[in-house]
Order: sequence, then structure tokens, then C-alpha cells
Amino acid sequence: MRKLLITVLVVTCLFPVASFAGTILVVGDSLSAAYGIKVQSGWVTLLQQRLDAQGSRYKVVNASISGDTTAGGLARLPQALAAHRPEIVIIELGGNDGLRGLPLTQMKNNIATMITKARAQGAKVLLVGIYLPPNYGRPYLQRFRAVYRDLAAQYSVPLVPFLLDGVATRLDWMQADGIHPTAEAQADMLENVWPHLRRLL
Repeated sequence: MRKLLITVLVVTCLFPVASFAGTILVVGDSLSAAYGIKVQSGWVTLLQQRLDAQGSRYKVVNASISGDTTAGGLARLPQALAAHRPEIVIIELGGNDGLRGLPLTQMKNNIATMITKARAQGAKVLLVGIYLPPNYGRPYLQRFRAVYRDLAAQYSVPLVPFLLDGVATRLDWMQADGIHPTAEAQADMLENVWPHLRRLL
């Protein structure tokens, strides 16, 4: 018995068991789906590259779909949670709700339910906010931004206030539609997310 135990210890030292690869699930829209650019250039792919370079045990699953709303993300979330069992869920949705003028109460309720469902599966949540173009009017813009702040406070989740901070004001970093960033902007988008995500790793 003693010889068997020694053999097991020796084998374990020579061939260590691989560490568990935790999953980061990104549920977003076109801003996270690398719309209009190569997927390899998107900030989500850059996130995986950074984690790999640091020897992190996390893998990133990008479940973002261009044009998706909070309702679409909520509908897709249960299956994604069951399939990937993520340790961290990044929610980057709401921009299309705002652009389509959908009710902000509905948007808020959808994101709140996503947070609740992710936590029920044992996942930590990072909420990523977005701003709308100024032509939507100051009152609506203020109410829109408040949705993210209120949810972050209510559920005590970290918040990236504006994914395109430092990006949206640079015309050379925006595609022709004025909404979607170019490949050159993706590294800065990752930098906006990284400090908040790092605390959850």
C-alpha cells in the first residue's frame, strides 16, 4: 500500500493535473461581436489573448450577436449558461434598445433578470454600459445612462460606465456609420473593461 501511494505521488509530480479552465461568457451586441471588422481584431478576442499571455486559467466564450437587444440576450442566456457554466458573465447590451427607442423600463428589467439568472448559476457579473448619440435628447440620454448605474448599485455589480470611452470621440476610430468602432479602437475598448474585470478574476 505504501509503495502504491509513493507511486501515485511520483506520477502526480511528473504529470500534474491541468488546472480547471474557468469560463468568461460575453453576452453582447455588435460592439462585442466585432461588427464590420475581423473577429480576431475584436476586443473580446484581445481579452482572450491577454489572459493567455498572463497564463490565466480562463477561456472566453463570445456569445455576442450584432443587432441584439436586451430581450434577445435574456432569451439566449439560459442556454448559454447551461452550455458553458461560466464563472463570470459580461453583459454588454442595451445600445440597440436605446437606438430603437424601446421602453427603458423593459430594458432595465431584462438586464436585471439576466443578472439574477447568471448569479443563480453561481456566476459573477460585470455590466458594461454604453452611451447613445446626442441627437436622442438630453432627458432620454440621462435616463438611459441611469439604467446601468441603478442596476449596478441595486445588484452590487461592477460597471464599465462607457465601453467606447475615449473611442467614440475619435472619428478616425469609428466606422462610416459613426456607431461601430474600427479595429484600431479595440485595444482601448479592452482597456476600458479590463480594470473592472480584473477584480473578478
